[in-house]
Amino acid sequence: MRRFAAFRRTAAFTFLMATPCLGPPAARAADPQPYEVVLRPSGDDALDAAVKDSSTLTQLKDKSPVGGFALVQRARDDAARFEAAAHAFGYYDSTVTVAIGGHPIGDPALVDTIDRAPAAPPLPVSVAIDPGPRFHLGQVTIDGTPPLNAGPPPNIWPPLGIGSGQDALAANVLAAKEQLLAALREAGYPLATVTLLPAVLHRDRRELDVAFQVATGPKAAVGSIRFTGLRDVSETFMRARLALKSGDPFSPSGIETARQELLSLGVFASVRILPAEALDSHGDLPLDVTVEERKPHAVDFGAAWSTDLGANLNAAWHHRNLFGQAEQLNLTAAVQLGGSATDKPGAQLGAQFIKPDFLRHDQSLEVSVNLVDQNLIAYDQRALIERIGMTRKLSPHWSLQAGILAEQESVTQEDIGRRYNFVGLPISLKFDSTTNLLDPVAGIRAALSVTPVQSLSGGGFYLITQLSGSAYFDLGHSGRSVIAVRGLLGQASGVGVFGLPPDQRLYAGGSGTVRGYRYQSIGPQFADRKPTGGTAVSAASIEFRQRFLQHWGAATFVDLGQVSGDGKLFSAGWRAGAGAGLRYYTPIGPIRLDFAMPLNPVRGGDSGLARPSDAPRRENSGLECRRSHRAPASAGRRDPARREYRSRPAID
Repeated sequence: MRRFAAFRRTAAFTFLMATPCLGPPAARAADPQPYEVVLRPSGDDALDAAVKDSSTLTQLKDKSPVGGFALVQRARDDAARFEAAAHAFGYYDSTVTVAIGGHPIGDPALVDTIDRAPAAPPLPVSVAIDPGPRFHLGQVTIDGTPPLNAGPPPNIWPPLGIGSGQDALAANVLAAKEQLLAALREAGYPLATVTLLPAVLHRDRRELDVAFQVATGPKAAVGSIRFTGLRDVSETFMRARLALKSGDPFSPSGIETARQELLSLGVFASVRILPAEALDSHGDLPLDVTVEERKPHAVDFGAAWSTDLGANLNAAWHHRNLFGQAEQLNLTAAVQLGGSATDKPGAQLGAQFIKPDFLRHDQSLEVSVNLVDQNLIAYDQRALIERIGMTRKLSPHWSLQAGILAEQESVTQEDIGRRYNFVGLPISLKFDSTTNLLDPVAGIRAALSVTPVQSLSGGGFYLITQLSGSAYFDLGHSGRSVIAVRGLLGQASGVGVFGLPPDQRLYAGGSGTVRGYRYQSIGPQFADRKPTGGTAVSAASIEFRQRFLQHWGAATFVDLGQVSGDGKLFSAGWRAGAGAGLRYYTPIGPIRLDFAMPLNPVRGGDSGLARPSDAPRRENSGLECRRSHRAPASAGRRDPARREYRSRPAID
């Protein structure tokens, strides 16, 4: 033990004496090892994007740093992904090269090289893909028993959308598979399956043969339909409302249409229609309709402001399912405060009842009563408006509305008060191919309305006609750059300006018509510059909308139009307004803030009324057939059953 202890002391002394001769300690290698990824362009932008999206080297560089061994393995995994991406784009002779610090990932000493590398600078990881020539599709075949309703060759199978000679893109082949499966199921084969067989590669011809194996299964109809989740809504009503019936041909598009129709009732938060996984004993396919009911009551509040109409405050109470068959009862109240186009505050009270599927499917009954008290520069009005009407859906895009309108009102204009009592028969045909009610980005909206009116207070019979339309063009097919165009023609026939009640005459100007002009300031005027109203209108508007970031957007617009008092279209001088605005996009629709100026101002129509001593002058221009504070209805007026104290853009 003494000799061993002496040996340890000698060894320790020797180590201490030798240590100064070793010099300073070497720099320590980084663990984990920082690196930078360089993706060299391949010449195919789509391939480069796919490579970047699939690269764990890029995605995990900062999130999950690793040492040498794991970094090499990560690079090898990425190389396999890059090769698969190249094949997916038809480059089957492609070459993928991945190097770390200038060394190929197959270098046996690469791990040790990485482990010895310092932290700075980060190791470069370079990725280069030489795609080579692109392959094309060779034979495209479908194997299996043709469907029962197949036509003669070559129409035995539904079209695939791909064919010989096209680029061998994996996305197109997979899309063809889904298209074939969807077509078979739409043809009434709910259990059909389509399998993509292994492709055959011909490198000498640079071709790829593709084959699909099809099993149609039996043709089936809709079987029993079961409802789950119903609480307050009547199942009897639901079965009558559902467009699908037992025995109907199976159709996925028909199922989706039926689901959308149930959602449109407004009483359900969600609707799912799921086919069973197997046929029943009769060879039919049962359906399970699962719904989640919304709360029966709702209260909402709203606010808006414009320089001409001031502040609008409104509230509403809704019952979505009054008698158990999705009947709606809507009670509304609104007040209008201030504004350059008003004399004093105004108010509105309204009640509306809607009965869906009245007498037949896709036909609703609407009954409404409104009390209106408004005090505008153009006139003061106290009115009771009653309306009963029906709306029938003719097709997915077309609808027809007809009803009876009655109104009793007292109107004061130019210090002269009169009482009016009249009835009308508003009829309108509408077309709408847009997919978003509040923020359309593509499609067309058009409406033709004709309203015969008979005065019951000493007046005569007259006709109001309106043709309006708007079109939306999605420039980038992403909904972010949109051009919206709108046109309008309206005319009152068989009556002069002063044969119409003041609230039925045509006015224009304001945030809801020609922006940049005060509400109702465009069109014929009295000697004191107060609006008279007209009997004909023609107008157009164009707006460019651009979204940026996630929720923000901007718009520029030009509005123009004319209003005449002689009942003739295009007979008055045109007025135009232009401006720009901001948009904030919410899940329920955009919030708009517009700034506009008149390009050829109306005297007294923008900053205030002209003095009575000014020389009389008749102004004729405008954009929209607008009945004050009312939602659009028949030509030249607001629908008196839906008056509202809320301004809106010239293009919705």
